[in-house]
Amino acid sequence: MQEVSIQPKHYLTCLWPGMAELWWRGRLSALPAAIAFAAVVNALLIAKFIFTDWLSGGLVMLACWVVVAAWIVLAIRSAKELPLLLSPRTASEEPDRFSDAQIAYLKGDYAAAEDYLTACLSVEPRDPPALLMLSAVYRQTGRLSASQVLLSEIRKLEVAEKWDLEFTAEEARLERDIEAVESDQESEEDPETETTQGGGENEGDSPENASQDSLPDADSPETADNNVQDDTNDEETENLEHATPDSHTGNSDVFAQDSPAHDTAIEDMLDEFPEPRRRDDGFEAAA
Repeated sequence: MQEVSIQPKHYLTCLWPGMAELWWRGRLSALPAAIAFAAVVNALLIAKFIFTDWLSGGLVMLACWVVVAAWIVLAIRSAKELPLLLSPRTASEEPDRFSDAQIAYLKGDYAAAEDYLTACLSVEPRDPPALLMLSAVYRQTGRLSASQVLLSEIRKLEVAEKWDLEFTAEEARLERDIEAVESDQESEEDPETETTQGGGENEGDSPENASQDSLPDADSPETADNNVQDDTNDEETENLEHATPDSHTGNSDVFAQDSPAHDTAIEDMLDEFPEPRRRDDGFEAAA
C-alpha cells in the first residue's frame, strides 16, 4: 500500500457523516446516513431552544453529548477512509494489476488483460483508465455492443471529464469497427442476391423458353399461310389415295394390266377425253 497525498481541504468533507463518500465516490448508500444525522441534530436543536417542554433538560443534554460523540467518531472514521476514497488502487492492500493489464493488452492477450482489469475494478469500480481499457478489450474481442454500453456508462461519471480526449478516440475506433462489420454483412448478402437474380435470368434463357419464343404466333400471317398450304396438301394427298390402287382393299384384280377390266377402264377414260378436231387455225379441244 502506497501513501496518498491528501490536501487539507479534502478533510472538510469528513466533517459530516456520509459527506465524503457522497462527494468523492458518489455513493448513494451514504445519503440516508447523512439525512438521518441531520434530522437528529435539528430535532435536538428544536428541543433545546424552541420547544423546551418536549423533553426534560437533563435528557436533552444527554442526547446532545451522544450526538457529539457520534459525530467525532464518524468524522475520524471518514478521515481514515479518505485515502481509499480518493485513490483506491493506490491505498488498497491488493496489488495493482493495471500495469499487468496494459502489458497483456499490448501483447494481444485480451483474456488475461480482462482478468487483470476485473481485479482492478473490484477495488476501484469508477476508475476511468481501467474502464476505458476494458472497453477496448471488448472491442478487440468482437463484443462491440458491450463496448458501446460501457462507454456510454463511463460518460456519466464526473471523474471521466479528465479523460474526455481518450474517450472520444475510443468512441471513434468503436464506430469504425461497427461500420466495418456492417459493410461486411452487406457484402455477404449481395452475392446471394446476385446469384438468385442470375438464376432467374438463366431460367428465362433456357432452351425450352428459346424454342417457345422461336415458335410463330398463331395469329400471324405466316401461320395462316402455312395452315392453308397444309390443308391443300392434305386434300391432294386424299385424292391421290382414292386414285391409287390399294392392295389392301381387294381392288388389285380390277386394275391388273392383263385383265379385261383394265382395258375397259382405259377405254372409258379415253371416251371422256375425245380427240381434238383439226382446224385451220390450230387445234381446239372438243366440247
